[in-house]
This record gives sequence, C-alpha cells and structure tokens, in this order.
Amino acid sequence: DILKIHAKPINTKGDVDYEAVCKLGDGFNGADLRNVCTEAGLFAIRNGRDHVLEEDFMKAARKIAENKKLESKLDYSAV
Repeated sequence: DILKIHAKPINTKGDVDYEAVCKLGDGFNGADLRNVCTEAGLFAIRNGRDHVLEEDFMKAARKIAENKKLESKLDYSAV
C-alpha cells in the first residue's frame, strides 16, 4: 500500500504488479519504497519515455536492494 501511495503521481503504462515489486523489496521501509519509485522514473527517463513500466519498477527494486546489501556491510571502526 505504501508503494502505491508513492507511485500514484507517476505516469505508468500498462498494469504494474506492485505486490511483485514489494516481494523484491522484502524488508524495505517507506523511504526505500519512495527510492524505488524515483529510480523507476529515472530508468524511464534514461530510455526516453514519459511513462514508467513495470520493468522499470522491478529494475529499481533490484538496484535499491543491492544498495541496501552494501549499506549493511559498511564497517565503521574507531580511529
């Protein structure tokens, strides 16, 4: 439901399976889902489109998930 709220102002073409996108982003918080929407829009812009496809949401969810994995591997040590 949170993803749908963030995706509401985005121009989409065709049906988007938000449930599938959320399954890719298992454990995402609201900010992460907002980032998925932003990245999906950027993928569409890079491809010269003024609308977002389900594929864009899927790629964005994978990209955010990869970034979150890297985030958790950061090791801060005292200097």
